Amino acid sequence: MIIRKFVPTDLKRVFEIENMSFNQSYGINMFQQLYEMGIGFLVAEDDNYVIGYVMFWVKYENQGHIISIAVDKNHRRSGAGTHLLVKAIAILSLLNIDTIYLEVNENNDGAVEFYKNFNFKIDRIVPGYYENGDGAIIMYLPLK
Repeated sequence: MIIRKFVPTDLKRVFEIENMSFNQSYGINMFQQLYEMGIGFLVAEDDNYVIGYVMFWVKYENQGHIISIAVDKNHRRSGAGTHLLVKAIAILSLLNIDTIYLEVNENNDGAVEFYKNFNFKIDRIVPGYYENGDGAIIMYLPLK
């Protein structure tokens, strides 16, 4: 497995992974726009096949944000999510980020535990954050 920069030819596959992973998708045009804006965008590839991705950016001068991370359901527990998150954290750390934030659906216990394994802490819950009415757990990782 390798972690590499996203390229536009990955877009269709990344969008497939997004749709199989989340009830609410950003939409393929949003992925394209985020890429064109220059966000951090990495993919995990196994045997020349994209199996996961992570998108992240510097939201404020000293605050990073994990926009989205997902792994193909047939490749979960392969270490792809871990490799993607570790690489995103490393890149944001090099940019002198103090804290990294992300949102997780309040019903996604597996994701909450995944992030806790990386020392992310729960900041707060935002009721009705998602279109379907689910709340979001806001989590953060202090880097300094």
